[in-house]
Amino acid sequence: MTMFRRDYANLAVVTHVFQDDCGDFKVKREVRRTDIVVDGEHDDRTAPFRNRKGRGSHKGRSFDRSRRDRQRGSHSAGFGGPGPRSRLDEMDGDVTMSDSSQESSSQNRFNPYGRNFRKRDGRFDRDRQPGKGGGGGGRGGGGFFFRGDRGGGALKARSGWYKVTIPHGRKYERKWLVTALQNICSVPYTPVEYHVDHNRVHFYVDDSAAANALHKCSHKITDTDGYKVEVHVNPSAPPSSIQSDLKPEHLEHLKQCMAKRFDGSQQALDLNNIRTDPDLVSQNIEVILNRKTNMESVIKIIEENIPELACLNLSNNRIHKLDELADLVSKVPNLKTLNLSQNELKSDRELDKVKGLKLLELWLNRNPLCDLFKDQAAYISAVRQRFPRLLKLDGHDLPPPIGFDVETPTTIPPCKGSCFGSDEIKALILRFLQQYYSIYDSGDRQPLLDAYHDGASLSLTTPYSTQNPSRSSLGEYYKDSRNLKRIKDSTIRFRLLKHTRLNVVAFLNELPKTQHDIASFTIDVNTYTNTLLSFTVSGVFKEVVVDGKSRESTMAFSRVFITVPAGNSGLCIVNDQLFIRMATTEEIRRAFVAPAPTPSSSPVPTLTAPQQEMLTAFSQKSGMNLEWSQKCLQDNEWDFNRAAQIFTQLKTEGKIPDVAFIK
Repeated sequence: MTMFRRDYANLAVVTHVFQDDCGDFKVKREVRRTDIVVDGEHDDRTAPFRNRKGRGSHKGRSFDRSRRDRQRGSHSAGFGGPGPRSRLDEMDGDVTMSDSSQESSSQNRFNPYGRNFRKRDGRFDRDRQPGKGGGGGGRGGGGFFFRGDRGGGALKARSGWYKVTIPHGRKYERKWLVTALQNICSVPYTPVEYHVDHNRVHFYVDDSAAANALHKCSHKITDTDGYKVEVHVNPSAPPSSIQSDLKPEHLEHLKQCMAKRFDGSQQALDLNNIRTDPDLVSQNIEVILNRKTNMESVIKIIEENIPELACLNLSNNRIHKLDELADLVSKVPNLKTLNLSQNELKSDRELDKVKGLKLLELWLNRNPLCDLFKDQAAYISAVRQRFPRLLKLDGHDLPPPIGFDVETPTTIPPCKGSCFGSDEIKALILRFLQQYYSIYDSGDRQPLLDAYHDGASLSLTTPYSTQNPSRSSLGEYYKDSRNLKRIKDSTIRFRLLKHTRLNVVAFLNELPKTQHDIASFTIDVNTYTNTLLSFTVSGVFKEVVVDGKSRESTMAFSRVFITVPAGNSGLCIVNDQLFIRMATTEEIRRAFVAPAPTPSSSPVPTLTAPQQEMLTAFSQKSGMNLEWSQKCLQDNEWDFNRAAQIFTQLKTEGKIPDVAFIK
């Protein structure tokens, strides 16, 4: 049976090689013999097995917990010596400050290689170097720079700069976010160098008390979507904006150096690896272009002395962000060639910051972002999205760009009204829609059987969305939606397609009862032959619930009817494609301006043939739609001449609303 013992006599240092539990990386470190030894050798097995009987060599012997506490230094936060993972993590140095209550449970696990610490008062360990493992035994997580306090979660640190990060902060307005944090932060602070990086927001504070207070603000603010705002705080180097600027005499040397590197015949400036320029190095001047102030100084010199610059080489300068280069768009408008090769750009999204440049040639090779694309075509496509005029990339010619060279902004012409092609088709379609929707909006849609061909087909589609459909007013339609972007299975696609007029009308009867705004209809004829008529009708409607009351939400639809002639002057539907979406703000504002008839429980009586002809003729002569034309004729007992006189009089007096007329 394995026996545990402590060797107090021999304090010699021994070397032990062990294997980290998360990989094959082996770490060599020095351990004093005051650590636990098993038969003269260090035990790298984890502590939880020592308290459980019947587990291999530990059977029948439990570990002395009080001795373990002494071994770990009796620290209330559970801080032992640096274990395998903290040794690996210390190479990183950028550690998220997390609440000690959320630390990994493995921090509480006994670490046989733990270093003996005296009982501390929670202050920063000044005898340890920044970035070295003073945090949890083996798993990191609680602090290389910060010490955790289990009681209140307080975090203390040495004075210095701290970087505050808000994940997904891009979606918040700066004023709202900063104000919300300042309102709940117990320590006043001023955010320094507030900026957005991808989806994250960053800023800096120079006070450890403010950093600690901001850390406690995490998950205390709820945004308008109901999500908690996270706040991460990390010790940081001073932000670039407050780093010492170049001195005036240094700027003069830099200006002379740039003049030496400028080629006036080509309007080209070569700043490749400028930090090693002999003229600057001899004067002990350090120009590092990945520093904000240094890059701003260079751009200012360019603006003041060579604003007509056409070629700029910034290669091999360790540039990892392009924020400062955004000023080139306005300050160096003639720039056509830009060399950013051999830098440290990690994402093609950095190019968005300079996409206003009208570049013809760009160099990006030997940047980490070049390795992110699956092939050369994807790489070229991503770059050309930002620079559509680009002719050369990394020294290679590109195919000529295809696009519209529009310099001045243009406005989209206003939407026109209906397009019928001829008055004959117009009358035919308006009569058909009047009858169709008078039945569709009634309590019984069964009479629509007469409007469909025996072999008719119908499909329903709603917009593609990743959100929960039950939260949308379109939920009733979503389950039957045949949106091909959502439905990939061919069997389901076929099942959602309604075949034969019996199935079509049965399906329509299952849809919610509706009230359409006839005055909102816009009609466009797609195809017209002697044997086929295809047209699209668009408009808005509301769902009707109990007692003829309509819901608040207004919906929009677009419907394509493919019809064939039926009888003397009728149409028969062979294909019906219905698309339903939520109405826009403008559509809602204009909807149902004119009073609409309340749907009844039975179909509206069909007009006689002479009445239909009179209605069509009156609509054509007056310019009113069928609904208002029929109302005018009915009010005048179908006397065409009297209805025409009343119409002329009311129109002259301006008493007929615009919605009465065909668009």
